[in-house]
Amino acid sequence: MTYKTKGTCSQMIEFEITDGKVHNVKFTGGCNGNLKGIGQLVEGMDAEEVIQRLEGTTCGFKSTSCPDQLAQALKQALHA
Repeated sequence: MTYKTKGTCSQMIEFEITDGKVHNVKFTGGCNGNLKGIGQLVEGMDAEEVIQRLEGTTCGFKSTSCPDQLAQALKQALHA
């Protein structure tokens, strides 16, 4: 799935969900090393757990963040 982010430095998140597990998370834009790390940390995790852990994370004065946007993307994919 491809998700266009809102309110973050990254512009897009690509990922797959197979049997409820998150795979192949790739961010376009944003803090390259940090976002690669997030992708590696959530690899193979249950999508609902990723949402629970990351949703609501903020970045500085912004009301969202790249991790929060990943949670929103996963929620959209699961409830589509």
